[in-house]
Amino acid sequence: MVQASFSKILKHLYWPLVVFTLLVFLALIKLGFWQSARADEKQLRIERMTELKTQGTISLKQVLDLAARQEEINDLPVVITGSFDQEKVFLLDNQPNNGQLGYRVLQVLKAGSHSVLVNLGWVLGSVDRQQLPTILPITGEHSISGHIRKVDLGIMLLAQDFTNVSWPLRVQQIELDKFSTLIDQPLLPFVVYLDKDEEIGYHKNWQPIVMLPEKHRAYAFQWFSLAIAWLALMVWALVKSYKNKENKA
Repeated sequence: MVQASFSKILKHLYWPLVVFTLLVFLALIKLGFWQSARADEKQLRIERMTELKTQGTISLKQVLDLAARQEEINDLPVVITGSFDQEKVFLLDNQPNNGQLGYRVLQVLKAGSHSVLVNLGWVLGSVDRQQLPTILPITGEHSISGHIRKVDLGIMLLAQDFTNVSWPLRVQQIELDKFSTLIDQPLLPFVVYLDKDEEIGYHKNWQPIVMLPEKHRAYAFQWFSLAIAWLALMVWALVKSYKNKENKA
């Protein structure tokens, strides 16, 4: 009896809708697992940063040695001595701070045979988009302390155009390979973020982790809840459609 009823329901199903329902359900589940995985990644990074705080700073050579051995270098505390290139200043656009938009100032530091991009901090932008903030580049030799940050490439709708370059250069995203070509010298594959107690630089408002694990877990819960709600709704709709057809028969 039950098997017969089930067979009748299967015959009346609108299969394109069933496939669509399953695809949406699986997509929502996948988003939930992705957010959950991101939470785990952030939690591990927080634990690592806490551990690194108990260790002393290391030199640039030690960082490069670790990178050569394929070891994790992100968030490592480092001390670098070198001279800033006062001509090569990048302004990273669309950087918010307390509801205001501005720029992050990045300047090239030459340390021996290596060149590295240093994040000096945040400056307020102008309402007039054609007007760049007045920047006084750092000059001379300095010994700076900061943290290694790998560059996360975001999604860009348009490629950055570097055909007509003038300094300081406004950029939408940090692309170290392209920057290396612009300055005619290879940049190391990371950025050094100055420590907040460094005297040089600008307003240092960065957070190594913008979205905490708890928020990722909350988003994961939302996606899983939406998946369950979607599946329940579509099952209800399919059953109701079947009953309407049975009543008309």
